Amino acid sequence: MRPMRPYTGFVLPLLLLAATAEAGTRVQFRTTLGDFYLELFDEDKPVTVANFLRYVNEGAYEDSFFHRMVPNFVIQGGLGTTVHRGATNASVAYITTHAQITNEFHVGTFYSNVAGTIAMAKTADPNSATSQFFINLMDNSSSLDKTNNSGGFTVFGRVIGDTNILAKLNNFDDFGADTNRHSNFVVNAGSPFGELPVTQLRTNKSGNLYVDFDDLIYVDVSALAVQISTPAAGGHQVTWNRSDRGTNIVEFTTQFPPSWSTLTNLPAGAGTISVIDPSALTNRFYRVRIQKP
Repeated sequence: MRPMRPYTGFVLPLLLLAATAEAGTRVQFRTTLGDFYLELFDEDKPVTVANFLRYVNEGAYEDSFFHRMVPNFVIQGGLGTTVHRGATNASVAYITTHAQITNEFHVGTFYSNVAGTIAMAKTADPNSATSQFFINLMDNSSSLDKTNNSGGFTVFGRVIGDTNILAKLNNFDDFGADTNRHSNFVVNAGSPFGELPVTQLRTNKSGNLYVDFDDLIYVDVSALAVQISTPAAGGHQVTWNRSDRGTNIVEFTTQFPPSWSTLTNLPAGAGTISVIDPSALTNRFYRVRIQKP
């Protein structure tokens, strides 16, 4: 699916915030390159936002990764997740999709596909969007706002706050642009990963370059606003917006693809809450997962 050409060092909290033009839902993107937040346009694009939040609330984007990158155009996710099977191997599991949604390009306020906005990926069929989304890295209005391009791509949210992460995400080149460096490349790993962004390329014993699961750009999308801090007494403090949808499970991993260990479980509730991980280890990446009853 497309918008028509559309580490390891962790302790990086990356989640998404979403809100509408009038204080809509906030979501947080937690990535292995940094965190950023989005506001979603709930009132103007209700079907699109509800569809996206359905996947978010189901945990569909946990352990997911950006699978497509076109420099100075878009970065795309929502296709698959990684499954850690042991110390030496992993696999990709495709996200189970729900019914395709109606294109809301002409519904509510119009939002253009400018840098920092999010839209759903789809085929040539205007009403074919499911789980895949893309973030505009540049002003793509000249192509993605055209109704003769799959009916136009519906912008349903935008990045808020610090946008430095978008610059990091756009700092990838097509492989071969600079043969003297082996970092931040877009590589062809075979369909549907023909434009896969990786943080580095490795060399095997035969001198051939290859991609490892460790080198994907992992992304977790949530409305929990997870934050990681370092208390004066040591360890790490995990703070988040407690969910009332089920048990709040705080987990950590020390490797990618992630193999999660439980730090603590807390019952459903409301308000902001924190827990302390007393471990002095610095190579821990945290998340909060909601387990429904």
